[in-house]
Amino acid sequence: MSIRAGRARIVASAVVLACLPALVGTPAAAHDDAVRLDFLGDREVPNATTLQGTTVGGLSAISYDARSGTYYVISDDRSQTGPARFYTAHVDFADGTLKDVELTGTHPLLRPDGTTFPPTSTAGSTVAPDPEGIAVDPRDSSLAWTSEGERIVPSDGLALLGDPWIRRATTTGAYTGQLPLPPQLHMNSQEFGPRKNQTLEGVTFTPDGRRIVTAMEDPLYQDGADPTPEHGALARITVHDAGTGQPLAQYAYPVEPLFAVPPAGSTDTNGVSDLVALGHDRFLVLERASIYADNNWKARIYLVDLHGATDVLGRDSLTGTSARPVRPVRKTLVTDLSDVAGLPRVDNVEGITLGPRLPDGRRTVVLVSDDNFAARQVTQFITFATHGI
Repeated sequence: MSIRAGRARIVASAVVLACLPALVGTPAAAHDDAVRLDFLGDREVPNATTLQGTTVGGLSAISYDARSGTYYVISDDRSQTGPARFYTAHVDFADGTLKDVELTGTHPLLRPDGTTFPPTSTAGSTVAPDPEGIAVDPRDSSLAWTSEGERIVPSDGLALLGDPWIRRATTTGAYTGQLPLPPQLHMNSQEFGPRKNQTLEGVTFTPDGRRIVTAMEDPLYQDGADPTPEHGALARITVHDAGTGQPLAQYAYPVEPLFAVPPAGSTDTNGVSDLVALGHDRFLVLERASIYADNNWKARIYLVDLHGATDVLGRDSLTGTSARPVRPVRKTLVTDLSDVAGLPRVDNVEGITLGPRLPDGRRTVVLVSDDNFAARQVTQFITFATHGI
């Protein structure tokens, strides 16, 4: 769809982890009746929509700035169709209902020298970021964003490794700093550390802006296998001091098993795709899974509480007979999007944020999906109003 005046108008569309013996007190993913989401509606972006010279797609995270009413939405384009970038958007909840969603602009994410990121090149050992998470600092409206890095380990030849990162940026994408990572989160050519495309997927600020919290999509190699239909897995949630950037604590998050049996040889799994802080220790966490060959997607929202969980910061491994027992965070199911009446489809839902309160006091929740720049998928904004938050 062509763009007039630099804007794109969006049209409406009608654990139990038995394989992990080191766990103690693993919480069941029971349903949470205290928190409820009422579906308000969804809007879809037509495939291959263009905005200010970019192709809209790969939208992997969303964050709301209460100061300006602006939503920031990151694309996971690795400088392939355009520079690594994010978009701004406006969501209209006039009269307490979803009226419209509009993309309002885009900005490239910049390197420390002020230039845009080139694509990954194995010949030139260039690693483009894989942008996956974005969050607004409630104190000054600046941004934090994450990249999943890169891990290409050929059977012969040199490995191409790029660490995941958490970077700070202005609202126009200029680089302002980078947070240190726990050593276990650095890329390695050996099977230790993060797997390819399964690293820092979500980022959020606590409401007071004093903490930056990130979530790994899936387990580190040494923390066990990816989720399958038979078992879940443990990913890691890390808490950083927003001022110094230093890691303060880390917790095991129990990812649910895969919801269906995948085709032989596939890499389908379940993982954490985003999180948003409700308070210092409580979060909404979005898990997303797929059977990609069938374009079959599952997305579920959990209420997560860090209280009583084991601080695993500094531990190389969370599982195995030699690992000390780990008490994961507590989680309860809030919503399975497959059960939402009126939602026309569930696609690759990857982003979640809290929006403004409605006139009746309910807090809005906005989700966004990543179409992988594929015609068979959809870029979709899904909205709810909450009870109990």
